[in-house]
Amino acid sequence: MKRTVYLLITSLVFASCGGGGKNNSAKNAEELAKLKTERAKLDLKIQTMEAAGGDSSKKAVPVNVLDMQPGTFNSYVEVQAQVNGDENVNATPQAPGVVKKILVKVGQHIRQGQTLATLDAAVVEQQIKGIDATLTLQKALYEKQQILWKQNIGTEVQLMSAKAQYEAAQKSRAALLAQRDMYTIKSPISGTVDAVNVKEGEAASPGQNGIHVVSFDKLKVQATLGENYLGKVKQGDPVNLVFTDLGDTIHTILSYVGQSVDPISRAFQVEVRMGDNKKLHPNMSCKMQIANYHKTNALTVPISVIQHTAQGDMLYIADGGDKAKAVPVKTGRNSNGKVEILSGLNAGDKVIVEGFEDVYDGQKVSMQ
Repeated sequence: MKRTVYLLITSLVFASCGGGGKNNSAKNAEELAKLKTERAKLDLKIQTMEAAGGDSSKKAVPVNVLDMQPGTFNSYVEVQAQVNGDENVNATPQAPGVVKKILVKVGQHIRQGQTLATLDAAVVEQQIKGIDATLTLQKALYEKQQILWKQNIGTEVQLMSAKAQYEAAQKSRAALLAQRDMYTIKSPISGTVDAVNVKEGEAASPGQNGIHVVSFDKLKVQATLGENYLGKVKQGDPVNLVFTDLGDTIHTILSYVGQSVDPISRAFQVEVRMGDNKKLHPNMSCKMQIANYHKTNALTVPISVIQHTAQGDMLYIADGGDKAKAVPVKTGRNSNGKVEILSGLNAGDKVIVEGFEDVYDGQKVSMQ
């Protein structure tokens, strides 16, 4: 500010002297005396303002710094995932019919092959009763023919005919019993009844609403990643499964990585096998964090302190502890709000992480 005033005074002096000549010397002397008086007043005002801290260029900006020290840095690929089961089925009848009786309830543990509900199979039941009468008769005739054959009475053809008719009746009955089984809902797996989506008196059909059975013995967490991650994650990578609703995080490894990209979604599947975990249930959601990068001596800073300029990325450090210095940096991977600094910083540097918005290169700072 002083320099500006001096330049102004000098300009005025030259301007006042621009006319030249002895006739104006008295006038110039008067003008010069006036300017000196004004300069004295301005100097006094400048000194007063500086004493009161009015010169912002000399005022230190308060900042908080982060002392750079090497540490472990993990970069994660984060994606939404879902819990599924290898054994997670919707049990339905093999033949359409009206539900007659439901034999289980939600939460009940069941075994493989157990009957969960029965359907009305009155027609088949009548056919079974009819074949039972025929079977009884054919059995009696066959046994009588066997007795006669042992007594050398009758022919071999008669014996074989009686045997064939008896066996045919047996097979007919077995077929009807199998048909009757089609009017039941049986569980193909051992597990727990998760939902009963049919009611007594309602119609049930193959592949439609039935009884949902899940097994907690073979749970898995599945997610899909975009094709740009193919080759960047691999089986065995560390994984964090963050279950927000449970307030729990499970640390495990990646069990499977798909090797082909879906032509429609342009994504591939990854999964983590969980085995038996009573905390988890099919269709639960979570965040899957796959650690695909690990470094033990990395320098990292908050992403927010990086400033993007036409010359590249930069940040501010407290140089000497009392002056801001702009430092060009080369950044690497980022994760969880932090970014790795590949070059530009050294251990011990004090990176300005708060207050950097109010500083410039060379600005005085005071560390809080």
